Amino acid sequence: MSMNNTEDDNTGANPRFADALRELGLADLLGRIRRFPDATRTAAEAAAAIGCELSEICKSLIFAADGVPVLVLMDGASRVDVELVRRELGVEKVTRAKVDVVRETTGYAIGGVPPFGHRTKTRVLADRSLLAHDVVWAAAGNPHAVFPMEPKELVAYAGATLVDVREQSS
Repeated sequence: MSMNNTEDDNTGANPRFADALRELGLADLLGRIRRFPDATRTAAEAAAAIGCELSEICKSLIFAADGVPVLVLMDGASRVDVELVRRELGVEKVTRAKVDVVRETTGYAIGGVPPFGHRTKTRVLADRSLLAHDVVWAAAGNPHAVFPMEPKELVAYAGATLVDVREQSS
């Protein structure tokens, strides 16, 4: 198999994400990336592979707010309430971004989008529920690799605003 720029380097991270970590001064995280033979594309798959609680997974979800991409960081056990996101951003309409928009905006495919190190700068919202943990696990740029990080640090590196946009169970 030929190596191209979408292949992973020896850390298990997507090369673009590995470069982003180095640029942010987070090269030490490269050694903490865990790679799994089976995909960790969903929060449930990632939690099972890592052996952690579902809520300790940090999902990086791209939405379109009046057509403008916005990143929402959410714990793996919860769903995003798009109406709360809409109100938070003061926009007319919030929808899930289409696959091609996610890739164009972030440089990564759905299932492997990390919380930072994206191709373009977007507005970032992080749900407060992430702070309930000492460590959360997030995608490292591909559907097979994750990395651990302290939630407050993750929110800071993502440039996120802390909000409450979690769907409340009725």
